[in-house]
Amino acid sequence: MSPLSAAIILIATLVTAFISGIFGMAGGLILMGVLTALLPVATAMIVHGAIQMVSNGWRAWLLRKQINWAIFARYATGSVGAVLLLVLLAWRPDKTIVYLLLGLTPLMVWVPRKIIDLDIQKRGQAEVAGFIVQALNTLAGVAGPLLDLFFVRTDMTRQGIVATKSATQVLAHLVKIAFWSLPVLAAAGDVHIPPLWLFALAIPLSMTGTWLGGLVLARMSDVDFKRWMRWLVTVIGVVYLARAAGFL
Repeated sequence: MSPLSAAIILIATLVTAFISGIFGMAGGLILMGVLTALLPVATAMIVHGAIQMVSNGWRAWLLRKQINWAIFARYATGSVGAVLLLVLLAWRPDKTIVYLLLGLTPLMVWVPRKIIDLDIQKRGQAEVAGFIVQALNTLAGVAGPLLDLFFVRTDMTRQGIVATKSATQVLAHLVKIAFWSLPVLAAAGDVHIPPLWLFALAIPLSMTGTWLGGLVLARMSDVDFKRWMRWLVTVIGVVYLARAAGFL
């Protein structure tokens, strides 16, 4: 890995952790795109999973009193089904498909409520979220905007939303790391994981960005939080669709 690539990854880690510290999402979308552009897909998935697992874990710890553990337990139940299905299929997308999935996922925040009325607090919906979000997160690397559809219409506070989503994403990224490790190990000398010093620097940067984002979150209103979250992920989605189409 060149010094320039390493520097880009470290800067992206700090900035995207800051964004995710505010919205509980979006940062992971950006970081996934950066890593996919610089690394092979499987390697990018593992690196992204490791960084995001720490970022989400730290964010969940900072807001641990706000986590809805009942929702997390139901979400985890649905995740088990997704893991079993993915293991049986054993299919992994290439870069173009990853960009396409990254582009389409954020646009889901605009699905009208009259078409799909999602609320993770309702019976059965946390389990459905666990199944769908885990599957998409494992294949595309990120599924925050889809997960947000299940939270944006709840009566939970912004802190409760960010905290509970962060807890579920720790599980999601752990599964992703395990799933994508197989092709990397099978490739032997053809695919390399970045050096340990990169992770050693990225982890504290991720934690710092998360902490700084949390300071901004504390000053936002719930209304502004949900409005800005929609527009942010929409812009990101359009960029990835353009990338998938070869325009960027």
